[in-house]
Amino acid sequence: MYERFSKGIDLEESISYYKDTSRLFSQHRLADDALYALGNIFLKKKNDPKKAAYYLGKIVTDYPNGDMHPEAANMLKLLSKDFAIPLPKIMVTSSRLNNLKYVLPVKYWSSDNYTRVVIMASGPVTYKDVLLEAVDDKPRRLYLDFQQSYIEPQYRAPVPIEDGLLRRIRTGQFTTDTVRVVLDIESIGSYKIFSLPDPFRVVIDVRGETQKSEQQVAGIQAKTEKNIIIQEQNDNKDPDIVILRDNKKIAFKPKKTNEPGQKATVTVTSSMSPFSLAQQLGLGVRKIVLDPGHGGKDPGAIANGLKEKDIVLDIAKRLVPILQRDLGCEVILTRSDDTFIPLEERTAIANTQGADLFISLHINAHPSPKVRGVETYYLNLSTNAEAMRVAARENATSTHQMSDLQDILSDILQNSKINESSRLAQQVHQSILSQAQPNGHQYERIKNLGVKQAPFYVLIGAQMPAILLEVAFISNKKDAENLQNPKFIDMITREISTGIKSYVNATSAQLRLGSLTE
Repeated sequence: MYERFSKGIDLEESISYYKDTSRLFSQHRLADDALYALGNIFLKKKNDPKKAAYYLGKIVTDYPNGDMHPEAANMLKLLSKDFAIPLPKIMVTSSRLNNLKYVLPVKYWSSDNYTRVVIMASGPVTYKDVLLEAVDDKPRRLYLDFQQSYIEPQYRAPVPIEDGLLRRIRTGQFTTDTVRVVLDIESIGSYKIFSLPDPFRVVIDVRGETQKSEQQVAGIQAKTEKNIIIQEQNDNKDPDIVILRDNKKIAFKPKKTNEPGQKATVTVTSSMSPFSLAQQLGLGVRKIVLDPGHGGKDPGAIANGLKEKDIVLDIAKRLVPILQRDLGCEVILTRSDDTFIPLEERTAIANTQGADLFISLHINAHPSPKVRGVETYYLNLSTNAEAMRVAARENATSTHQMSDLQDILSDILQNSKINESSRLAQQVHQSILSQAQPNGHQYERIKNLGVKQAPFYVLIGAQMPAILLEVAFISNKKDAENLQNPKFIDMITREISTGIKSYVNATSAQLRLGSLTE
């Protein structure tokens, strides 16, 4: 009658009948049909999408096996997309149904030439990325489409950033089952995308156009690690050595020699810059990020009354003043208290802070209480079962997933600083062993388990030499006793600093030799 005469009273009477049908005969096979009719009436006749979503939502919640369930679900997706109406939770949480996955609010870290964006989801999601070229006054844009996904309306508003390279993040329900995340970036020189499990998240690393290519950087580092210009004025004058760093010049004269033809050697006097020789030579170790593993809800390894998260935080805090004194550099902690920091955020902190070295501190554990010792890792592919076991434990994932990660790393590692990280790992590892193994110490001597390579999440994407140090085995009684000995902890912190200093000085020596013999 309403369709024929368009009288409002007839429409209200119709609504009343459908409500009674669904309420009084809720178990009848037509109950969900009545609810679907209500949804249609409120959407198309009453222009009330929220009320329509209410009745359609009752179908997907109360009648998951009803014949109207698929149509109600599709209509709810349209309402969510067009009118920003939240979907019933069962449509994105039920494991019984082939439902959508939640895409959670985007997290980001950004500097002038680097941005890391992390997009988390409630489960594994298929995604694709598209890079849009610059058009008119619009820069290149990168967007990702997440299939069979849903993002709540409250998270769909554009997020203005204007923070370094990243300008804005736009997240929206692009289609009924596709979430699109658009990154408006000042400039995009290159980017890498990879996913991590448990919880599932997609990590996007973007470098600006002003960033030198890895090949260029490698070529510069192989020769000088920075811009070093040696200018010989003439035979009657001493050569000047000028070092360019951040558009500032530091000039000094070499010490004179009495023997004709002998090459001049560089002498640093107290009247010169307060920077260390390594810094003056342009090695750039001005900032180190220390990463005490785990924290907060993640205690790390627990055994013999000890928690990994507490020990490594203590070591990191002791290291700060030692590194500042020995290297004259700034030291940043990824966490300074008992706070949980996701693995991908730790690397992002180092990158956005422009760190020159990244040291992740951990305490190992093993099913066998007999296993003990110190081992040091750097990021690389690995076929060693024990290295994969350690990586799986620190990554809080399974060894099977570690095997899957090899494919991801094969591409990422083409641009990583494997050689430098390997040298840093060797120097720090040997420095610890030089003091830990000889007799005469009060603590139990520790075992050398070597320098190894493995796919640690926390090291992926690091733009600087980066290592992960497993100081001891908390599961071994003798190692646990060492970890409770203040002298052992002092030795560890002192020798980590000595190892880093040895790495810097070794690079400095290579640099001076190469520069002065050209």
